[in-house]
Amino acid sequence: MLIVQVFVHVKPEYVEAFKAATLDNATHSVQEPGIARFDVLQQHDDPTRFTLVEAYRTDDAPAAHKATAHYARWRDTVEPMMAAPRTNVKYTAVHFPD
Repeated sequence: MLIVQVFVHVKPEYVEAFKAATLDNATHSVQEPGIARFDVLQQHDDPTRFTLVEAYRTDDAPAAHKATAHYARWRDTVEPMMAAPRTNVKYTAVHFPD
């Protein structure tokens, strides 16, 4: 299990539009066979900061995800909304409950 945390800082005027686009992407993403989980988190003390937690079943699943139409739509839609380029950290799950 590969877990990726994606950190996004959004311009204040785009928070609601970013949430809508990201929830659309997450809804489609969890239907992919290679994705076990896709969580969208908004920082409590700074609503312009988000963390996406993506749990992939295989090491190849992220590439398959990035090849989908919904990912491309999300990427192109949210790019101008970002206050800074998004970053990510990859993890290996030590234990992931079924």
